[in-house]
Amino acid sequence: QVQLVESGGGLVQPGGSLRLSCAASGSFFSAYSMNWYRQPPGKQRELVAGITSAGTTNYLDSVKGRFTISRDNAEKMVYLEMNSLKPEDTAVYYCNQAGYGVSHWGKGTLVTVSS
Repeated sequence: QVQLVESGGGLVQPGGSLRLSCAASGSFFSAYSMNWYRQPPGKQRELVAGITSAGTTNYLDSVKGRFTISRDNAEKMVYLEMNSLKPEDTAVYYCNQAGYGVSHWGKGTLVTVSS
């Protein structure tokens, strides 16, 4: 049974930074792609950043240069470093594990960017 638990969300002022963490359980963590999605209030969920098992990363255009995804396979962790945060980054952020026909989700962590 795979469980993904996000942490690190909160209230931050525009221009500030946050680091989200996702702790995973289960086997073969390193074999899966790991992703961060977000769902802004009243909007659909969107892919923010992803990192493959090989370490290749991809980003939503609006976060390129501000967000960095990374993973620690030994600790079964994935991170999202978020800098220069904007009010439009406000959303619930979800950790996702994908591959081999399966997709697992965490319950999400709320990020609010407001002065």
